[in-house]
Formats: sequence, C-alpha cells, structure tokens
Amino acid sequence: MAHGVFVTGTGTEVGKTVVAAAIARTLAAEGKRVAVFKPAVTGLDEGVETDHALLRRASRSDQSDEEIAPYRYGPPASPHLAAALAREEIDPKRLRETAAAAAQGADAIVCEGVGGLLVPLSPTYLVRDLAADLGYPLVVVASPSLGTINHTLLTVEAARSAGLEVAAVVVTPWPEEPTEIETSNRETIGALGAAPVLSLPQLDLADPTTWPALRI
Repeated sequence: MAHGVFVTGTGTEVGKTVVAAAIARTLAAEGKRVAVFKPAVTGLDEGVETDHALLRRASRSDQSDEEIAPYRYGPPASPHLAAALAREEIDPKRLRETAAAAAQGADAIVCEGVGGLLVPLSPTYLVRDLAADLGYPLVVVASPSLGTINHTLLTVEAARSAGLEVAAVVVTPWPEEPTEIETSNRETIGALGAAPVLSLPQLDLADPTTWPALRI
C-alpha cells in the first residue's frame, strides 16, 4: 500500500490544493512516484487552472483527469449539489476504487478533499466518510487569520471523533512578518490541538521550483 495523506481544510478557499500540491511536489522531488486524487472538482466554468491540473503538474504525474478526479462539474457548488444539477449522484464505491487504482504502482498518494471535512459528497456520504474509508493520516489546512483557532480545533475534533489521525495542521499563507495575532493563533492551535503545526508561505503557482519543501 502506498504511503499517503488526506488533505482537508477548515473550509473552502483556505489553500487545500496549494498544500496538497506542495506535499506532492516535495515527494516527487525526492524521487518518489506520486499519485494524486480528488473525489470531485467543481467550478470548472470559472476558467482558471483546475485543482486536478495543479495536482498533476506538482506531482509530475501522467494520470488522466478521470484518474485524478472522477467527478468534475462546471458550477462552483458543493459536490452533492453540483452532482444533482448534473442529474447524477456521486458514488462512494467509485471514489474508493479510483483512489485505490491511483495508489497502485505509486510510492505515495496525496488525496485532497472538497471544502471542509463535513461537506457532503452525496446526501449520505461526507468527505469525512471518504477519509475514514481511505485510512490515510489527515493534514488540516487553516488560515493564519483571526477566527482560525475555532475553525481549526473544530475540524480536528470532528476528525478525531471519527477515529482519524491528524498528522499535522498547515497554516497558510504564512506571512513573512506575522502579526502577534497570527503567531498566537499558530501556537494556540498547536497547544490545544495537540498536533504539529507547520506553515507555508504564499507560493508562485506558476513556478514549482521556487516552492519550499513541505514534509509531513
């Protein structure tokens, strides 16, 4: 079984894909064969580089769109709603099988969730359920800004209540000169969350060679 991590976040737009890409890039730079997986991608209509495309580029993978993200939708909506608008429902079995197939022949796999841990992939199947089914340690991505302590600790608690291992919290984008609040947030999350807290600065997504290593 390939070594793996499951990257989730305290909510949407907190940098999950960037962190997942940085982890994948670090593993690939160490000479590992890296696979990537994301259960669903929404927002294809927005015309920017997709999450699965960035993951593929960072990991140096030759996986197809289908092999990385089996469900892909145009509207920027929760995956269960995006699927309903497309007149289908996301199948948990297909997600598990796609993730397992991606891990075959790889040294490591980086999985990224959608939104937060309790986001529904289908009306009865949450991102947390998928993380539990896959069994990889969790990486929680959080903002450094005010309010992050509550959001992060709630996510950590929700993960542990389902028996998930929290390998690390990654705070991003970490500023060059953090404020007293940002520094306190990082320290408090580490103390109360009882998990390693790492930081990742703002990345130039166009140039992965400039990215710092992110080892979990």
